[in-house]
Amino acid sequence: MPKPEIEFSLLADAEWRAAEGYPPGVKEKVLANDPETGALTRLLRFEPGARTTQVLTHDFWEEVYILEGKLIQGESVFEQGSYACRPPGMLHGPYYAPEGCTTFEVRYYL
Repeated sequence: MPKPEIEFSLLADAEWRAAEGYPPGVKEKVLANDPETGALTRLLRFEPGARTTQVLTHDFWEEVYILEGKLIQGESVFEQGSYACRPPGMLHGPYYAPEGCTTFEVRYYL
């Protein structure tokens, strides 16, 4: 089943939940997903002080836009308005969000 057809919906209706595969302090609000293909659109929120510990890579395309806050990866600081487009296999992370961060993320396969 592809992602569902959704006409504007209040995001307040969707719940924040622990993001699978992430440490405590990282939550997601899934906006749309296709369980068969893994295509996903979500908000990802890092609570203040949240930190991931792994370098990540995956088999899907991922686009991420920072809505608020900032993420730190090594010496690099990515602030509100920063955008990433990651093809399959691209290494990224780990991340630290000293003041917290909320991102908009889209995952898909070509």
